[in-house]
Amino acid sequence: MPTRMFTYTKSILERVSFDPILFYKEFEKALKVLLPYEIEQLKDWVMQFTIEKPELRQCLILIE
Repeated sequence: MPTRMFTYTKSILERVSFDPILFYKEFEKALKVLLPYEIEQLKDWVMQFTIEKPELRQCLILIE
């Protein structure tokens, strides 16, 4: 079940990546529901995903 939530979160973030504010909000929601190891996976995924979209990287301040 937790893997489903992680996969679902990634799909949502991909869909809202056109809007940095919406991406930030969805990322913030994800941090509340994911397990600690999933948060680390999500952080890695966001780093990879935002290589070509640096405007979305602002959400990583929520983790630090």
